Amino acid sequence: MKKNYLENVQDTLLLGAGPSGVAPSTYRAISQNIIGHLDPYFIKIMEEIKSGLRDLMQTKNEVTVPLSGTGSSGMEAAFVNTVEPGDKVLILENGVFGNRMADVAGRLGAVVTKEEFKWGTPVRPERVKELLAKDHYKIVAIVHAETSTGVCNPVCEIGQMVHDAGSLYLVDAVTSLGGIPVEVDKWHADICYSGTQKCLSCPPGAAPITFSEAAMKVVRGRKTKVPNWYLDMNLLTHYWGGNKRVYHHTAPISMMYALYQAIYNIEEEGAENVYRRHLRVHRRLVSGLEKMGMKMLVDPKYRLPELNTVIVPKGVDEAQLRSQLLKRYHIEVSGGLGDLAGKVIRIGLMGYNATEENVDTLLAAMKEIIGEQLAQNAA
Repeated sequence: MKKNYLENVQDTLLLGAGPSGVAPSTYRAISQNIIGHLDPYFIKIMEEIKSGLRDLMQTKNEVTVPLSGTGSSGMEAAFVNTVEPGDKVLILENGVFGNRMADVAGRLGAVVTKEEFKWGTPVRPERVKELLAKDHYKIVAIVHAETSTGVCNPVCEIGQMVHDAGSLYLVDAVTSLGGIPVEVDKWHADICYSGTQKCLSCPPGAAPITFSEAAMKVVRGRKTKVPNWYLDMNLLTHYWGGNKRVYHHTAPISMMYALYQAIYNIEEEGAENVYRRHLRVHRRLVSGLEKMGMKMLVDPKYRLPELNTVIVPKGVDEAQLRSQLLKRYHIEVSGGLGDLAGKVIRIGLMGYNATEENVDTLLAAMKEIIGEQLAQNAA
């Protein structure tokens, strides 16, 4: 008989850059009975999800929905709905996902200006002010929580500048939503998207996204059709809103159950309590790492509590460190990307996995493996 690989999936403590661990209540939600995507009861669940996302994203935007796709579909939808050939787009890039934004916008025929900032440091508002004074851009895009470096960018300060300049402000909140405050309306963010697999502690597969009325005016007033049918907000809003729902695609019912439960879990704990918990365990991790002689990449002022980038000490093989953590302790952490590859590890303390117990388990395992490596090098 053919081997069933699902019978041997390892129980792994996911402390990398994503996905994060899933709460038992969310696993139970996935196993609920399937009903139709236009069933009146499912529509009630859809409405609860929309309301919960508005609260979590701190926005009054009517168009606030989860897309059927991972966080990258949110990025794609943000650009594909608003960009037409020849539009000027400014990308504020200080990591992998700023680069990805530039790629997506360029594929749509945008005239892309990519302003680069050193990885591990934040976007500088004073430089953004200079750029906005020199030219007008239809869209200015930034990553709130840069997953590749662990930097939290000053999106609120920059948002006011972009708003005053009359541009659409696009914010990636994939790694921030559910871990630190996301304040769409306060930031003047016209489009903000996220993913479910990070601090929401939900399986990968949905992308919360919100469009301001100004952004939807641009979408509805396009000279050309949105070039991606599946992510066309003109069509999706007829399924996700209004008195009469119009079939667009078959929504991933079980995934929406999971997202509903993930939002419910945050509401039950209290969003502010969730943010405090992420910060508390982050500080515990940093303290433990410093006692081991390890340093963080990012200055304390700009560090994300949910994504921690740690400089690997001299004499330690980061690939072997990650391999041994997974093989011996069933703990996953992530390596560096781009110029940081081989130099850092990235530790995620996201959602359900952001606990003191998990921090202590990781620190003990790392101390043992690093000690062995250093002893071997000294021999």
